Amino acid sequence: MKTRIILLSKKRLMFWLILLILAVIFIMSLQMISINTMNYYDPIYKGAADEKEIAFACNVVWGNEYLPEILRILKENNIKITFFIGGDWASKYPEELKAIYQDGHELGNHGENHKKQSQLNIEQNKREILKAEESIENVTGVKTTLFAPPYGDINKTVVDTAEGLGYKVIMWSIDTIDWNTKDYAQIVERVENKQHNGAIVLMHPTEVTVKALPELIKSLKSKDYEISSVSEVLD
Repeated sequence: MKTRIILLSKKRLMFWLILLILAVIFIMSLQMISINTMNYYDPIYKGAADEKEIAFACNVVWGNEYLPEILRILKENNIKITFFIGGDWASKYPEELKAIYQDGHELGNHGENHKKQSQLNIEQNKREILKAEESIENVTGVKTTLFAPPYGDINKTVVDTAEGLGYKVIMWSIDTIDWNTKDYAQIVERVENKQHNGAIVLMHPTEVTVKALPELIKSLKSKDYEISSVSEVLD
């Protein structure tokens, strides 16, 4: 009788032990799903930290007059960067867009009408992204896969919508603030003070950017940085 009771106790103990293990596994699985979901809905501010690469990301919705000189400087230095293109701009200035594309630069999506997309609903967000995608593809044949929200204006709706359409949402880790700077040395200094592996440097086609680019390229190369596109630093 004692032996039977002991056997029953062992079976009961084994049952509860197995149940506890299954419960722990279940809870851990839920946590992993939660973590993966959180990571998926995150914009990207920088690339890999193990390579001495820095990406230039140039948002284009104006500044046509400065683009030829920017392209010339980049070509002279054998540098390919990422241009995030506004869809409305692409439709109005197809030749300028073709020049960027023909020089071998990466093309990204900057929305159709340069709106603050956090103020838009899901359908409006989709329309802004997909219309820009169509405008860029009509001129170059390229389907964009990187999305830089206008003004860097994001919330969960913006990021979820873009990623749901197959886009990586790109922000930046260094801002040149070239749209509000008259002294090109300030741009060079801002980048030099914050330079790091995998940095994404935000810029625009402005007069001060044209002046800063040669010095900026020289400075980064002297520190053994390779200047490249956003996709390159992400890889």
